[in-house]
Amino acid sequence: MMNEPIDNRESGISSVGPVIRERRSLAIGLLRAREAVMSHFRPVLAAHDLTEQQWRVIRALAEAGTLDATEVAEKAFILAPSLTRMIRSLEERGFITRHKDKADGRRVLLKLAPPGRAIIDQVMPDSRRVYAEIDARFGASRVEELLNMLDDLTALKLDGKPSGEDA
Repeated sequence: MMNEPIDNRESGISSVGPVIRERRSLAIGLLRAREAVMSHFRPVLAAHDLTEQQWRVIRALAEAGTLDATEVAEKAFILAPSLTRMIRSLEERGFITRHKDKADGRRVLLKLAPPGRAIIDQVMPDSRRVYAEIDARFGASRVEELLNMLDDLTALKLDGKPSGEDA
């Protein structure tokens, strides 16, 4: 049977045999798709000396205005320790400003500075060009449908609990 322990006493190996999936891995498929998309955007960001994570922070602030660090981390999908270093770097480059919330001194508020707005204005034409190329090759309606499906999947609020299937 496929999942019964393999007992190879001569070699000293004892393990569970391979599990054959009857379905492709959603997690791996999403990672492959992300990589395929980002491979088009990385050169654009590199030309402006930005990392993907820095761009996500700048873009989150451009879209939302002033946010606290926790909100930026959530919107940009960046872990807090990485965000702390990134904030320092982006502030040193003049892209963002940081100040304490007057109502709650523990809360750090972040806002896009004029040079940050300028970098958005510089990157967006190239970003729009990449999106247009993806729309042309994959189909604008399919991109929209995919985004809707991803929103639906995200709305399930998957909590990371095992589902009984391998990732």
